[in-house]
Amino acid sequence: MDTSVLFAATYSETGGSRVLFKLGEARALALLVSPQVLREAEGALKRKAPESLASFTVLLERTNANVGASAPEADAKKWAELTNHLGDARVIADAVAAEPDYLVTLDKEHLLGNSSLRKQLPFPMGTPGEFLLWFRARVSPTSG
Repeated sequence: MDTSVLFAATYSETGGSRVLFKLGEARALALLVSPQVLREAEGALKRKAPESLASFTVLLERTNANVGASAPEADAKKWAELTNHLGDARVIADAVAAEPDYLVTLDKEHLLGNSSLRKQLPFPMGTPGEFLLWFRARVSPTSG
């Protein structure tokens, strides 16, 4: 997941972002973040909602979120050609290196609205709500 999802899950007790953390806490899914995403989320919370920093730490501990490795800078530069934003390119490079089943983001400007990027990714990408639909389809028994 990216910074926007971490921030939203920490700042709001309702919504799809927080549901992801509840599923992680129940061990129904494994949450994966990159070191950069953790740094960005912590920085954004310090600036915009410092009172939420303790909740941020508790959420990460309860879900036992996995922290992936950082991808090489050359990989980030490759993805920057598609995102036109180096920070988001690093998120994509780290995600590709980690090989997740799905990338969850709320970034409409550089990620969700970027059809060229979506075509190049080796995994689906969407909002928390889109992920929950995708996840439900995979864990629910089929009828028929």
